[in-house]
Amino acid sequence: MSDLQISLLAIGAVVIGGVLAYNWFQERQLQRRLGEAFGETHPDVLLGEASARAEPVTRVEPQLDDNKRVEAAAQRGVTSVPEPPHAMAGIDETIDCVATLFSDTPLTAAQVSELLSGVAACGRTWRAAGFNASVGKWEEINRAVTAQYSQLRLALQMANRGGVISAVQLGAFCDAINTAASRTSALAQCPDAESVLRKAHELDLFCSDVDVAIGVNVIAAEGESFSGARVRALAEGEGLTLEPDGVFHLEDENGQTLLTLSNQEAAMFLPEAVNGMTTRGVTLLLDVPRVVMAERALQRMFELGRTLAVTLKGRLVDDNRATLTAASMDQIRQQLKDIHFAMNERGIAPGSARALRLFS
Repeated sequence: MSDLQISLLAIGAVVIGGVLAYNWFQERQLQRRLGEAFGETHPDVLLGEASARAEPVTRVEPQLDDNKRVEAAAQRGVTSVPEPPHAMAGIDETIDCVATLFSDTPLTAAQVSELLSGVAACGRTWRAAGFNASVGKWEEINRAVTAQYSQLRLALQMANRGGVISAVQLGAFCDAINTAASRTSALAQCPDAESVLRKAHELDLFCSDVDVAIGVNVIAAEGESFSGARVRALAEGEGLTLEPDGVFHLEDENGQTLLTLSNQEAAMFLPEAVNGMTTRGVTLLLDVPRVVMAERALQRMFELGRTLAVTLKGRLVDDNRATLTAASMDQIRQQLKDIHFAMNERGIAPGSARALRLFS
């Protein structure tokens, strides 16, 4: 082997050794930096370091507080951030479309009040909740707001007995929220309009199917009539109360109406006029979706109807003026059970807060 070849081999060995040494140095430097960053060291098996069973380490994810989350989202151009962890009572996403507003600087009472005025102008039942950072909790709020809020949840009810939310109303709702966001540098998250309208129409269709009132009537004999004073005395003796709406109400222990007694004729049983009235018939009515223990209320209605018929010397009939029999009462009971089963399957328990809002 010539001197040149030996020299080249020696140079090559030095170069390769230098590369290996450099790589080793870089690897050790990287491991040291990682160890400092994560506070945890691991034995290097390849380098022959002793191995030991490490104690379990609880994983802790890095977190941002709400304000920093909003700021980080804004810097990334994100138009939505996670919803607050605590839902506000009274806002129900089954029957409400819900929008959110986040701000790294709490909105003033005047800004929130202006926003809520815009929401109220949509013409539908609405609710709002705000996170009050000064007390660290969510509060139900209205246009008479006095505090400052860094997060808001705003809800517009999708359906009730007055009808279903329209595209115009939903658009006005989102416009009010987006306008408030643009004026305050907040982040707004509005629901998808197509999805909301589809859900609203499905909800309204279901409610139409189960929105049933069961009624029975007590009618006077041919050529006869009932004294208003007598009807009032009997009704009040059975625990019903004459309300300003001109209808007698039987209420449960929570003040919710179980059934009503009204005049079958056009005139109302007004408190100041009922004693001087006469009528050819009265109607007992049970608003099925709004009553929790409807089977018990239905039985009470049948019993009250029989009592009125006997005492007033009238006849207990259905809406077709056919005499109410045991068989027809059983059919009505089954109809009520079917309606309540369908409502419970849908997650709208009869007489619940959700049902009372929908069937209002």
